[in-house]
Amino acid sequence: MAFKARYFFIAAIGLAVAGTAAWRLQRGALSTAPGGVQTQGASKPGPGKEGAQKPVSVEVARVRTMALHDEAQAVGSLRSRRSVVLRPEVSGRITQLQFSDGARVRKGQLLVQFDDQLPRAQVQQARAELSIAQANHQRNKELVAQGFVSQRSLDESAANLQVAQAKLALAEATAARLRIVAPFDGIAGIRNVSVGDYLKDGSDIVNIEDIDSVFVDFRLPERYQGQVRVGQVAQVTLDALPGKSYSAEVRAMDPQIDANGRSVMVRASIANSHLQLRPGMFARVMLRLGERPDALVVPEEAIVPQGESPYVYTLQPGKDGGTTVVQRVAVRLGARHDGMVEVREGLNPGDTVVTAGQQRVQRDGMAVRVVDLPQAPAEGASQAR
Repeated sequence: MAFKARYFFIAAIGLAVAGTAAWRLQRGALSTAPGGVQTQGASKPGPGKEGAQKPVSVEVARVRTMALHDEAQAVGSLRSRRSVVLRPEVSGRITQLQFSDGARVRKGQLLVQFDDQLPRAQVQQARAELSIAQANHQRNKELVAQGFVSQRSLDESAANLQVAQAKLALAEATAARLRIVAPFDGIAGIRNVSVGDYLKDGSDIVNIEDIDSVFVDFRLPERYQGQVRVGQVAQVTLDALPGKSYSAEVRAMDPQIDANGRSVMVRASIANSHLQLRPGMFARVMLRLGERPDALVVPEEAIVPQGESPYVYTLQPGKDGGTTVVQRVAVRLGARHDGMVEVREGLNPGDTVVTAGQQRVQRDGMAVRVVDLPQAPAEGASQAR
Protein backbone atom coordinates (compact mmCIF):
# COMPACT_ATOMS: atom_id res chain seq x y z
CA MET A 1 0.00 0.00 0.00
CA ALA A 2 2.83 2.38 0.85
CA PHE A 3 4.38 1.65 -2.55
CA LYS A 4 1.14 2.54 -4.41
CA ALA A 5 0.72 5.76 -2.45
CA ARG A 6 4.28 6.75 -3.29
CA TYR A 7 3.66 5.99 -7.01
CA PHE A 8 0.57 8.20 -7.19
CA PHE A 9 2.38 11.01 -5.38
CA ILE A 10 5.27 10.96 -7.87
CA ALA A 11 2.82 10.90 -10.83
CA ALA A 12 0.93 13.94 -9.45
CA ILE A 13 4.16 15.90 -9.05
CA GLY A 14 5.16 15.03 -12.67
CA LEU A 15 1.84 16.25 -14.04
CA ALA A 16 2.14 19.49 -12.11
CA VAL A 17 5.65 20.11 -13.43
CA ALA A 18 4.58 19.36 -17.03
CA GLY A 19 1.62 21.74 -16.80
CA THR A 20 3.82 24.50 -15.40
CA ALA A 21 6.34 24.01 -18.20
CA ALA A 22 3.61 24.17 -20.88
CA TRP A 23 2.19 27.37 -19.37
CA ARG A 24 5.64 29.01 -19.34
CA LEU A 25 6.26 28.02 -22.99
CA GLN A 26 2.92 29.57 -24.02
CA ARG A 27 3.75 32.77 -22.16
CA GLY A 28 7.09 32.94 -23.92
CA ALA A 29 5.38 32.85 -27.34
CA LEU A 30 3.38 35.98 -26.52
CA SER A 31 4.86 39.42 -27.11
CA THR A 32 3.82 42.73 -25.72
CA ALA A 33 3.17 45.68 -28.16
CA PRO A 34 4.58 49.18 -27.39
CA GLY A 35 1.12 50.40 -26.42
CA GLY A 36 0.69 47.50 -24.00
CA VAL A 37 -1.41 45.35 -26.32
CA GLN A 38 -0.29 41.74 -26.45
CA THR A 39 -0.13 40.17 -29.92
CA GLN A 40 0.62 36.60 -30.95
CA GLY A 41 3.10 35.76 -33.69
CA ALA A 42 4.14 38.45 -36.21
CA SER A 43 2.79 41.89 -35.46
CA LYS A 44 0.24 43.37 -37.90
CA PRO A 45 0.47 47.05 -38.80
CA GLY A 46 -2.43 49.18 -37.69
CA PRO A 47 -4.62 51.19 -40.02
CA GLY A 48 -2.19 54.05 -40.12
CA LYS A 49 0.86 51.90 -40.60
CA GLU A 50 0.26 50.65 -44.19
CA GLY A 51 3.38 51.29 -46.18
CA ALA A 52 2.90 53.65 -49.17
CA GLN A 53 3.01 51.70 -52.46
CA LYS A 54 5.88 52.58 -54.74
CA PRO A 55 4.66 54.21 -58.02
CA VAL A 56 4.82 51.85 -60.98
CA SER A 57 6.86 52.84 -64.02
CA VAL A 58 5.02 53.49 -67.28
CA GLU A 59 5.82 54.85 -70.72
CA VAL A 60 3.56 57.51 -72.18
CA ALA A 61 2.79 59.40 -75.39
CA ARG A 62 0.76 62.48 -76.20
CA VAL A 63 -2.41 62.51 -78.25
CA ARG A 64 -1.68 64.28 -81.52
CA THR A 65 -3.42 65.17 -84.75
CA MET A 66 -2.71 63.67 -88.15
CA ALA A 67 -4.22 63.85 -91.60
CA LEU A 68 -5.97 60.54 -92.23
CA HIS A 69 -7.72 59.17 -95.27
CA ASP A 70 -10.68 56.83 -95.26
CA GLU A 71 -9.65 54.07 -97.63
CA ALA A 72 -11.29 50.98 -99.06
CA GLN A 73 -9.29 48.20 -100.68
CA ALA A 74 -10.59 45.75 -103.24
CA VAL A 75 -9.54 43.53 -106.10
CA GLY A 76 -10.88 43.68 -109.63
CA SER A 77 -10.17 43.10 -113.32
CA LEU A 78 -9.37 45.33 -116.26
CA ARG A 79 -11.85 45.62 -119.12
CA SER A 80 -11.69 47.25 -122.52
CA ARG A 81 -13.43 50.58 -122.92
CA ARG A 82 -15.25 49.01 -125.87
CA SER A 83 -15.15 45.39 -126.92
CA VAL A 84 -17.00 43.36 -129.51
CA VAL A 85 -16.79 39.94 -131.12
CA LEU A 86 -17.59 40.11 -134.82
CA ARG A 87 -20.15 37.54 -135.98
CA PRO A 88 -21.97 37.22 -139.33
CA GLU A 89 -25.72 37.76 -139.46
CA VAL A 90 -26.15 35.32 -142.36
CA SER A 91 -24.41 32.18 -143.49
CA GLY A 92 -21.84 32.41 -146.24
CA ARG A 93 -18.34 31.70 -147.54
CA ILE A 94 -15.50 34.09 -146.75
CA THR A 95 -13.88 35.62 -149.84
CA GLN A 96 -11.72 38.36 -148.23
CA LEU A 97 -10.08 39.11 -144.88
CA GLN A 98 -8.95 42.73 -144.80
CA PHE A 99 -7.06 42.83 -141.49
CA SER A 100 -4.07 41.29 -139.75
CA ASP A 101 -4.00 39.69 -136.31
CA GLY A 102 -3.31 42.29 -133.63
CA ALA A 103 -3.47 45.20 -136.10
CA ARG A 104 -5.17 48.52 -135.43
CA VAL A 105 -8.42 49.00 -137.35
CA ARG A 106 -10.49 52.10 -138.03
CA LYS A 107 -14.20 52.62 -137.74
CA GLY A 108 -15.96 51.62 -140.98
CA GLN A 109 -12.99 49.63 -142.31
CA LEU A 110 -13.97 46.49 -144.24
CA LEU A 111 -12.72 43.49 -142.30
CA VAL A 112 -14.52 40.45 -143.74
CA GLN A 113 -16.21 39.99 -147.11
CA PHE A 114 -18.53 37.06 -147.79
CA ASP A 115 -19.51 35.73 -151.21
CA ASP A 116 -22.10 38.23 -152.47
CA GLN A 117 -22.55 37.32 -156.15
CA LEU A 118 -26.26 36.57 -155.80
CA PRO A 119 -27.08 39.67 -153.69
CA ARG A 120 -25.15 41.89 -156.15
CA ALA A 121 -27.18 40.48 -159.03
CA GLN A 122 -30.36 41.16 -157.10
CA VAL A 123 -29.22 44.74 -156.53
CA GLN A 124 -28.64 45.20 -160.27
CA GLN A 125 -32.07 43.77 -161.04
CA ALA A 126 -33.72 46.05 -158.49
CA ARG A 127 -31.97 49.07 -159.92
CA ALA A 128 -33.19 48.21 -163.43
CA GLU A 129 -36.75 47.79 -162.21
CA LEU A 130 -36.50 51.11 -160.37
CA SER A 131 -35.32 52.82 -163.53
CA ILE A 132 -38.30 51.46 -165.48
CA ALA A 133 -40.70 52.47 -162.73
CA GLN A 134 -39.30 56.00 -162.63
CA ALA A 135 -39.64 56.35 -166.44
CA ASN A 136 -43.25 55.08 -166.42
CA HIS A 137 -44.19 57.38 -163.59
CA GLN A 138 -42.67 60.39 -165.34
CA ARG A 139 -44.46 59.52 -168.61
CA ASN A 140 -47.79 59.18 -166.80
CA LYS A 141 -47.30 62.59 -165.23
CA GLU A 142 -46.93 64.13 -168.69
CA LEU A 143 -49.92 62.20 -170.10
CA VAL A 144 -52.15 63.19 -167.21
CA ALA A 145 -51.21 66.81 -167.75
CA GLN A 146 -52.23 66.48 -171.43
CA GLY A 147 -55.41 64.56 -170.51
CA PHE A 148 -54.52 61.37 -172.34
CA VAL A 149 -54.61 59.04 -169.28
CA SER A 150 -56.60 59.01 -166.11
CA GLN A 151 -55.42 59.89 -162.63
CA ARG A 152 -55.66 56.23 -161.71
CA SER A 153 -52.83 55.36 -164.10
CA LEU A 154 -50.66 57.99 -162.42
CA ASP A 155 -51.42 56.58 -158.98
CA GLU A 156 -50.57 53.06 -160.10
CA SER A 157 -47.24 54.17 -161.56
CA ALA A 158 -46.44 56.01 -158.31
CA ALA A 159 -47.14 52.83 -156.33
CA ASN A 160 -44.99 50.77 -158.71
CA LEU A 161 -42.18 53.29 -158.22
CA GLN A 162 -42.37 52.87 -154.45
CA VAL A 163 -42.29 49.08 -154.78
CA ALA A 164 -39.20 49.28 -157.00
CA GLN A 165 -37.48 51.56 -154.50
CA ALA A 166 -38.24 49.12 -151.67
CA LYS A 167 -36.90 46.17 -153.68
CA LEU A 168 -33.65 48.03 -154.29
CA ALA A 169 -33.29 48.91 -150.59
CA LEU A 170 -33.93 45.28 -149.65
CA ALA A 171 -31.34 43.99 -152.14
CA GLU A 172 -28.73 46.49 -150.94
CA ALA A 173 -29.39 45.59 -147.28
CA THR A 174 -29.00 41.91 -148.06
CA ALA A 175 -25.70 42.57 -149.80
CA ALA A 176 -24.49 44.80 -146.96
CA ARG A 177 -25.00 41.99 -144.45
CA LEU A 178 -22.27 40.09 -146.28
CA ARG A 179 -19.74 42.84 -145.50
CA ILE A 180 -18.46 43.10 -141.91
CA VAL A 181 -16.84 46.43 -141.01
CA ALA A 182 -15.17 47.71 -137.83
CA PRO A 183 -17.76 49.33 -135.51
CA PHE A 184 -15.14 51.57 -133.84
CA ASP A 185 -11.42 52.28 -133.71
CA GLY A 186 -9.54 49.54 -131.94
CA ILE A 187 -7.15 46.61 -132.13
CA ALA A 188 -8.09 43.35 -133.79
CA GLY A 189 -7.54 40.14 -131.94
CA ILE A 190 -6.48 36.79 -133.36
CA ARG A 191 -8.92 35.58 -135.97
CA ASN A 192 -10.50 32.15 -135.82
CA VAL A 193 -11.23 31.80 -139.57
CA SER A 194 -9.53 31.89 -142.95
CA VAL A 195 -10.47 32.75 -146.50
CA GLY A 196 -12.69 30.02 -147.94
CA ASP A 197 -14.29 29.04 -144.64
CA TYR A 198 -18.04 28.61 -144.70
CA LEU A 199 -19.56 30.17 -141.61
CA LYS A 200 -23.02 29.89 -140.21
CA ASP A 201 -24.71 32.92 -138.80
CA GLY A 202 -23.49 33.74 -135.28
CA SER A 203 -20.05 32.13 -135.65
CA ASP A 204 -17.13 33.96 -133.98
CA ILE A 205 -14.73 35.64 -136.40
CA VAL A 206 -12.50 38.01 -134.39
CA ASN A 207 -12.70 40.36 -131.41
CA ILE A 208 -12.07 44.10 -131.60
CA GLU A 209 -10.80 45.88 -128.45
CA ASP A 210 -10.63 49.61 -127.79
CA ILE A 211 -7.91 49.92 -125.11
CA ASP A 212 -6.81 53.53 -125.49
CA SER A 213 -8.29 53.70 -122.01
CA VAL A 214 -9.42 50.75 -119.92
CA PHE A 215 -11.96 50.17 -117.18
CA VAL A 216 -11.25 48.55 -113.85
CA ASP A 217 -14.30 46.87 -112.33
CA PHE A 218 -14.21 46.03 -108.62
CA ARG A 219 -16.62 45.37 -105.79
CA LEU A 220 -16.88 47.11 -102.42
CA PRO A 221 -18.85 46.06 -99.34
CA GLU A 222 -22.30 47.58 -99.24
CA ARG A 223 -21.41 49.82 -96.27
CA TYR A 224 -19.32 51.97 -98.62
CA GLN A 225 -22.08 52.59 -101.17
CA GLY A 226 -22.96 55.94 -99.58
CA GLN A 227 -19.34 57.17 -99.70
CA VAL A 228 -18.47 56.40 -103.32
CA ARG A 229 -18.83 59.34 -105.70
CA VAL A 230 -18.23 59.78 -109.42
CA GLY A 231 -14.90 61.55 -109.90
CA GLN A 232 -13.13 60.04 -106.90
CA VAL A 233 -9.58 58.86 -107.59
CA ALA A 234 -8.38 55.33 -106.86
CA GLN A 235 -4.86 53.92 -107.00
CA VAL A 236 -4.48 50.71 -108.98
CA THR A 237 -1.57 48.27 -108.89
CA LEU A 238 -1.21 45.22 -111.12
CA ASP A 239 0.55 41.97 -110.33
CA ALA A 240 1.58 41.75 -113.99
CA LEU A 241 3.34 45.15 -113.80
CA PRO A 242 5.02 45.27 -110.37
CA GLY A 243 6.37 48.55 -109.08
CA LYS A 244 3.89 50.70 -111.02
CA SER A 245 0.78 52.47 -109.82
CA TYR A 246 -1.99 53.94 -111.95
CA SER A 247 -4.63 56.54 -111.17
CA ALA A 248 -8.21 55.55 -111.94
CA GLU A 249 -11.21 57.86 -111.88
CA VAL A 250 -14.55 56.49 -110.74
CA ARG A 251 -17.02 56.62 -113.64
CA ALA A 252 -20.08 54.78 -112.39
CA MET A 253 -21.52 52.68 -109.60
CA ASP A 254 -24.08 49.93 -110.08
CA PRO A 255 -27.39 51.01 -108.49
CA GLN A 256 -28.12 47.42 -107.47
CA ILE A 257 -26.50 45.70 -104.49
CA ASP A 258 -25.44 42.12 -105.12
CA ALA A 259 -27.66 40.07 -102.81
CA ASN A 260 -25.22 37.14 -102.71
CA GLY A 261 -22.10 38.96 -101.54
CA ARG A 262 -23.75 42.18 -100.26
CA SER A 263 -21.41 44.22 -102.42
CA VAL A 264 -21.69 47.01 -104.97
CA MET A 265 -19.95 47.10 -108.37
CA VAL A 266 -17.82 50.16 -109.10
CA ARG A 267 -16.24 51.06 -112.46
CA ALA A 268 -13.26 53.38 -112.87
CA SER A 269 -11.24 54.32 -115.97
CA ILE A 270 -7.46 54.41 -116.49
CA ALA A 271 -5.62 56.17 -119.31
CA ASN A 272 -3.64 53.68 -121.39
CA SER A 273 -1.70 55.74 -123.89
CA HIS A 274 1.22 53.29 -123.96
CA LEU A 275 -1.10 50.27 -124.30
CA GLN A 276 0.59 48.49 -121.38
CA LEU A 277 -2.70 47.64 -119.74
CA ARG A 278 -4.59 44.71 -121.18
CA PRO A 279 -8.14 43.50 -120.58
CA GLY A 280 -8.33 40.67 -118.07
CA MET A 281 -5.41 41.78 -115.89
CA PHE A 282 -5.79 41.26 -112.14
CA ALA A 283 -5.91 44.61 -110.31
CA ARG A 284 -5.61 45.72 -106.69
CA VAL A 285 -7.56 48.89 -106.00
CA MET A 286 -7.24 51.37 -103.14
CA LEU A 287 -10.04 53.94 -103.15
CA ARG A 288 -9.88 57.08 -101.04
CA LEU A 289 -13.32 57.87 -99.69
CA GLY A 290 -12.56 60.98 -97.62
CA GLU A 291 -9.93 62.92 -95.68
CA ARG A 292 -9.83 64.16 -92.09
CA PRO A 293 -6.96 66.66 -91.66
CA ASP A 294 -7.22 66.87 -87.84
CA ALA A 295 -7.82 63.30 -86.72
CA LEU A 296 -6.72 62.46 -83.15
CA VAL A 297 -4.30 59.55 -83.05
CA VAL A 298 -2.38 57.58 -80.41
CA PRO A 299 0.10 54.70 -80.72
CA GLU A 300 -1.54 51.32 -81.08
CA GLU A 301 0.26 50.18 -77.91
CA ALA A 302 -1.86 52.58 -75.86
CA ILE A 303 -5.10 50.71 -76.64
CA VAL A 304 -6.16 48.09 -74.11
CA PRO A 305 -8.65 45.75 -75.85
CA GLN A 306 -11.68 44.63 -73.90
CA GLY A 307 -14.26 43.05 -76.16
CA GLU A 308 -16.14 45.83 -77.92
CA SER A 309 -15.15 48.45 -75.33
CA PRO A 310 -11.44 49.29 -75.68
CA TYR A 311 -9.93 51.84 -73.31
CA VAL A 312 -6.74 53.73 -72.53
CA TYR A 313 -5.07 55.03 -69.39
CA THR A 314 -4.53 58.79 -69.25
CA LEU A 315 -2.25 60.70 -66.86
CA GLN A 316 -3.84 63.05 -64.32
CA PRO A 317 -2.29 65.11 -61.49
CA GLY A 318 -2.61 63.55 -58.03
CA LYS A 319 -4.56 65.09 -55.15
CA ASP A 320 -1.43 66.24 -53.33
CA GLY A 321 -0.13 67.93 -56.49
CA GLY A 322 3.20 66.17 -56.38
CA THR A 323 2.19 62.82 -57.85
CA THR A 324 0.81 61.57 -61.13
CA VAL A 325 -2.03 59.07 -61.29
CA VAL A 326 -3.78 57.21 -64.09
CA GLN A 327 -7.40 57.30 -65.12
CA ARG A 328 -9.14 54.72 -67.28
CA VAL A 329 -10.97 56.24 -70.28
CA ALA A 330 -13.21 54.37 -72.75
CA VAL A 331 -12.53 55.27 -76.39
CA ARG A 332 -14.11 54.76 -79.80
CA LEU A 333 -11.56 53.86 -82.45
CA GLY A 334 -11.35 54.65 -86.15
CA ALA A 335 -8.81 54.07 -88.89
CA ARG A 336 -5.28 52.72 -88.40
CA HIS A 337 -2.20 54.01 -90.20
CA ASP A 338 1.52 53.26 -89.73
CA GLY A 339 1.27 52.11 -86.12
CA MET A 340 -1.15 54.86 -85.11
CA VAL A 341 -4.85 54.42 -84.40
CA GLU A 342 -7.51 57.09 -84.65
CA VAL A 343 -9.52 57.90 -81.53
CA ARG A 344 -12.88 59.39 -82.48
CA GLU A 345 -14.29 59.72 -78.96
CA GLY A 346 -12.85 59.84 -75.45
CA LEU A 347 -9.67 61.92 -75.79
CA ASN A 348 -8.67 65.52 -76.45
CA PRO A 349 -5.59 66.97 -78.17
CA GLY A 350 -2.66 67.13 -75.77
CA ASP A 351 -3.85 64.34 -73.47
CA THR A 352 -1.14 61.94 -72.30
CA VAL A 353 -1.80 58.20 -72.53
CA VAL A 354 0.08 55.20 -71.18
CA THR A 355 1.74 53.16 -73.91
CA ALA A 356 3.61 50.56 -71.81
CA GLY A 357 3.10 49.24 -68.29
CA GLN A 358 -0.69 49.02 -68.35
CA GLN A 359 -0.51 45.48 -66.96
CA ARG A 360 0.98 46.83 -63.73
CA VAL A 361 -1.79 49.37 -63.26
CA GLN A 362 -4.33 47.81 -60.92
CA ARG A 363 -6.95 50.52 -60.47
CA ASP A 364 -7.93 54.08 -61.30
CA GLY A 365 -6.08 56.68 -59.27
CA MET A 366 -2.96 54.56 -58.90
CA ALA A 367 0.27 56.55 -58.70
CA VAL A 368 2.71 56.08 -61.58
CA ARG A 369 6.16 57.27 -62.54
CA VAL A 370 6.80 58.28 -66.14
CA VAL A 371 9.88 56.75 -67.72
CA ASP A 372 11.55 59.20 -70.07
CA LEU A 373 12.81 57.43 -73.18
CA PRO A 374 14.97 58.93 -75.93
CA GLN A 375 12.70 59.94 -78.77
CA ALA A 376 13.72 58.79 -82.26
CA PRO A 377 12.67 60.95 -85.21
CA ALA A 378 9.12 59.94 -86.04
CA GLU A 379 8.46 58.77 -89.58
CA GLY A 380 5.98 60.85 -91.43
CA ALA A 381 6.48 63.78 -89.05
CA SER A 382 5.44 66.10 -91.86
CA GLN A 383 1.96 64.61 -91.69
CA ALA A 384 1.56 64.88 -87.92
CA ARG A 385 1.23 68.08 -85.98
